[in-house]
Formats: sequence, C-alpha cells, structure tokens
Amino acid sequence: MSSKVFVGNLEFSTTKDELETLFAEAGSVVDVFLPSDRATGRPRGFAFVEYSSEEEAAAAIKKFDGYEMGGRSLRVNAAEARSPGPGRGGGFAPSSGFGPNAPPGGSNRFGGGGGGGKSKGSRRNLRAKKRSL
Repeated sequence: MSSKVFVGNLEFSTTKDELETLFAEAGSVVDVFLPSDRATGRPRGFAFVEYSSEEEAAAAIKKFDGYEMGGRSLRVNAAEARSPGPGRGGGFAPSSGFGPNAPPGGSNRFGGGGGGGKSKGSRRNLRAKKRSL
C-alpha cells in the first residue's frame, strides 16, 4: 500500500487548508494535492493526501471513508500508482481503459473500436482494380 490516499466526492468549495487540517487528525500530512480543471480553473471534486507512513494512510482511510464534509459523504481509499505514458511523469490516479496501455483495437464501451480486418481504403482500391479490368 502507498502512503498516499485518494479523497473523492469533495464539495467544489473545499480548500487545501481545510483538507490538510482535517486529515492531520489521522497522522502527519506531507502534501495535499487538489487538482483543478484546466479550462475553467474550478476544483475537480477530488484530492490526494500524502502521509509520512503507510500506517497513517491506512488510519486515514479507516477514519474518513464515509465521513461527512460539506454535506457530502467522502470516499477515501488508497491511491493507485499511475503508469507513465506520453506527456505524463507517473503520479497517482484512478486507472482508466484508455491510453498507451489500453487493449489494442480501442474500447467497445462507446461503440468504437473494432481493430481487426481491412480498412475501407483497401476495399476501395480493390473495387477500382476490378473496374479497370
């Protein structure tokens, strides 16, 4: 387990100082990262809190998972290591099915993908060759 925890379902008005004060009750907080949306600058509703030890992180998960803050029930769990990809230096985040480590052929989740077989271009070229015969 990592000494970093993921805190989800945050009220958008939650500040870094509020999180640091609250999570310091479970141990020594090293860092609080509260990401914001690139386009709007608005907080994204989740944060990462890093502790000095794995034991403190486990205590925070036990103490604050389901804790009510700002009228919302917090979701607190261990942060998963993020695989490094193009433009990323690693870090921690919930995993997704997209990116360089995704299965080939794309994802059929949204109706796309497919992956196998010939492209339309090869069929068009074949038709053109048949017409010229």
